Formats: sequence, C-alpha cells, structure tokens
Amino acid sequence: MTTLVLDPVGGIAGDMLMAALLHLGAPRAALDEGLRKLALPGAAVEVQEVEVAGIRAAHVEVRALAEQHPHRPWREIRELIARAALPSRAAEMAQSAFALLATAEGRIHGVDPEEVELHEVGAVDSIVDVVGSALLLHALGAEEIVALPPPAGGGTARSAHGIIPVPAPATLEVLRGRTVRESGPGERTTPTGAAMLAAWTSEVDAFPALVVDRVGYGAGTRRWEDAPNLLRAVLGQKSAAGRETVWVLEANLDDLSPQLVSVALDAVLAAGALDAWVAPVTMKKGRPGHLFGALAQGADRARVEETIFRETSTLGIRIARWERAVLDRELLEVETEYGKVRVKVGRLHGVQLNAAPEFEDCRQAAGRHGVAVKEVMAAALSAFRRPR
Repeated sequence: MTTLVLDPVGGIAGDMLMAALLHLGAPRAALDEGLRKLALPGAAVEVQEVEVAGIRAAHVEVRALAEQHPHRPWREIRELIARAALPSRAAEMAQSAFALLATAEGRIHGVDPEEVELHEVGAVDSIVDVVGSALLLHALGAEEIVALPPPAGGGTARSAHGIIPVPAPATLEVLRGRTVRESGPGERTTPTGAAMLAAWTSEVDAFPALVVDRVGYGAGTRRWEDAPNLLRAVLGQKSAAGRETVWVLEANLDDLSPQLVSVALDAVLAAGALDAWVAPVTMKKGRPGHLFGALAQGADRARVEETIFRETSTLGIRIARWERAVLDRELLEVETEYGKVRVKVGRLHGVQLNAAPEFEDCRQAAGRHGVAVKEVMAAALSAFRRPR
C-alpha cells in the first residue's frame, strides 16, 4: 500500500503542505492546471528553495491581487470550487476541508455554517493553499495518508476579530478527536493546516513501518527556537500486515426502535466508518438493549461520532483507540458467465491468504441474471483460481 506520512515537525499550514508535496516530487503541472481552472484573478504560486536548520526545503508563497475585504462566505467558496471542474477527488478533498472550517467557525460564533464568513481562511491565498494541496495529493495518488500529531503552539495572535489565543479557536474545533502535542509558543498549526489534517488524514502516534521512497520538506516563514519550522512529507510502501490506529465508538441503546437502529447502522457506514455492528445486550434492571458500535479512522472519527448522536437516542459514546493489523489488500476483476466481478485478495509477505468476491458485485449480477447470489460468488472464485 502506498502511504504518505505527514510529519509536522515545526507545524503545519497550507503553504507548508503545498511546499512539502512539491519538494517530494508532486507534479507542478497538476497544480498550475487546477489553479487555472479555479480562475482566481492574479493568483500564482512561487516556489523557492530555502535552508532550515541545515535541511534543504521548499518555501511557497501565493501571489494574489490585493483584496479590500479578504473574506468570503463558505457558500461562495463552495460554489467557486464546484464551478472549476477540478479532478473529482481533489474537489471533494478541498470541499471537505472548507466544510470543516465553516462548521468550526459556526460553533465558535453561534451561527449556521451556511452563514459563516471565512476571514483569513477565505482569502485568495488560503483558497489556493487548500485547493493546491488537494490537487497535489490527488496527483501523487497515495492510497493512504496518515499524520503525526501537530504542535499546539501557544500565546496569542492577531486576527480579523482581534487578539485571539493560540491555538486559534478554529484550530482546536477542527481538531476535535485528534491529538495535539506540546510545543513552544507561536502559531505552529494554523486553522487551514488543521482542517487539511482533520479532513484528509488518519492520525498515527508514531511513524509507521514503511519502505521509504521519497521525502520532501515544506518550510514555514517563522523560525522557532525549539524546532525547525518544517513539515516533512514521506512517501513509501507500507509493509505487509502493517499496523494502523483506529477508533472504536460504542453506545448502549435501550429505547430506540429496531427500524431506527438499522437506519443508524447505514448512516455511520455512509459517514465513513470502516465497519459497524449491533449486538444484543442486557442492560441495568434487566432491560434488553443493543450495543451499537462503529470502527473509524482518525479522519472520519468526528463525522461518525456526530452521526451516531444524530441517528440514535444515546446521550454518550464510549471512544477507545485501538491498533489493528491489516493484510496487504488488492481488488482484482475477473470475468464470469454473469459479468465482471471484483475479488478482494489479502496477502501477507506477498503470500495470498484470503480471497473473497465483493458481495455487492455478486448481488447485482445475481439480480440481473435471476440466479442465487451464492452461484455468482462460486463462479467468481472459480474464475479467480483459474491460471491468469
């Protein structure tokens, strides 16, 4: 599995992520073509090589026409991205980061996200930072993106609303459910950087086992006394049976209709849960109930948590961090008498251990041909086992 690791050594901001990805080798052409489609007047990205603590790195500066009021409502940014006809994955990533920011600002100011005016993060340079980073990540094509905890920083900073504490309120809001590590003073993690981490990555608490392919460094403008102000990006191949951190979210339900339990199960899966389950339990006073559980990666945890609260009657969710071992996985397509069916293959150290037809493919093929699902599954396994 191709994995991209983001290591915010000195912090993370939008320009630092763009710089790290370009330094890593993401194609500049993908950035320029996407920004051309975005059609922001006068917007351009300048890249130069710098040295921080003896380490060569890229530094990015976004050039844009001066704006009298450098802020925009979220809906305007959303429409701007939608009109640009960007690659679908890049557009989805950019939209998700700005949606997190709008939701965070709505909580802070007590307004509906649709009415939120994004100030610093609504300026042209911030839009270019988010969209540009999404374009470069899409072009790299990593199957998995993980990030180590970012530094908290400290002190105060000036904003459109006046002097605010650091970490900025928006930074903490978008990082709900994520770890923030102790660091020296200064704004180390910006709201934009935090939103990209929260929306696009899963959290890991240590550098994963990885066969390293490429390394890139993105430099920030400020200089810290306790750490080089660098964001490190590492691209490599995760070893077989790699381990990853996941979150288990559980709630006991004793007053929810079974029909609504089923709806909630589908909803958390749609929200990004890796898995979800319902099991019968006996609760206090002998009441029959359900244990409702979900498994989520760090990037999806907050969304899954919110969905459980919204779709069930629970007043609280138990949350625990677990480590899981995973086989190297691959989807292979086979031709059967019922059409094409994908087969999921699991390997350990290159040796195949498991193979299972994708159930939805089999179910749809069975419906088209009027046969039992098990017949399609058997045909798919038979086709997979034939020499290719």
